[in-house]
Amino acid sequence: MQDWVLALFFMAIALIYASVGFGGGSSYLALLAVAGLPFQEIRLTALLCNIIVVSGGVFIFFQNKQLNARKILPLVAVSIPASFFGAIMRISEETFFLLLGVSLLTASVLLWFQPRRPEETPDSAPQPVRSGLLGGGIGFFSGLVGIGGGIFLSPVLHFFRWDTARKIAAAASVFILANSLAGIAGQLSHLPPGLNWGRITLLGAAVFTGGQAGSRISMTHFNPLFIRRLTAVLVFAAGVEIMMNDER
Repeated sequence: MQDWVLALFFMAIALIYASVGFGGGSSYLALLAVAGLPFQEIRLTALLCNIIVVSGGVFIFFQNKQLNARKILPLVAVSIPASFFGAIMRISEETFFLLLGVSLLTASVLLWFQPRRPEETPDSAPQPVRSGLLGGGIGFFSGLVGIGGGIFLSPVLHFFRWDTARKIAAAASVFILANSLAGIAGQLSHLPPGLNWGRITLLGAAVFTGGQAGSRISMTHFNPLFIRRLTAVLVFAAGVEIMMNDER
């Protein structure tokens, strides 16, 4: 697959994912794997693209006063070291793709069936212990696989009625940003030589464009249920492709 074609797909993925507070790392991983890129470059590229997309989203959510620091802090305080330790663990390429495929299929189910709630649902009180456990568990697995973890965190927060839909999207953006930064820090100790920085830069520019558009759509007018289920279909298709691809 040519790099410019990958860039167009990445732009579209970033637009869709950013509209619900995600970075798109899971689908970037799947697409890069299908394109046959080197194993280590796949994880690094996905995390860098995650950071680019959600950084803009976090800023926009902050401007619109959708960030609840008291409730977000326990999530990220435990997830950051957990994600770092997950990232420094060395796993085989076969194990990586198996974990990735299973995680994508699981995430698609969680996204599809998460409960639909009205936007005006009252805030729930902070529960730091539960949030810390959730953040740590999801953060470790995210660092291991090379994603931000928002596709797992968001459905769980909706299940617990953690906050309104937009504030959950905002929290997921912060969570993804923190985990992606920690994941890259963990990967720096064993990055391979000869990375294609030209391609990485092109894909980064593509997701910046798509992510900015998606974040702004999410703060103006969008149908959260439709976007979540569209995202679930994309994630499911990516998971199936990973699990069925035997040419590794």
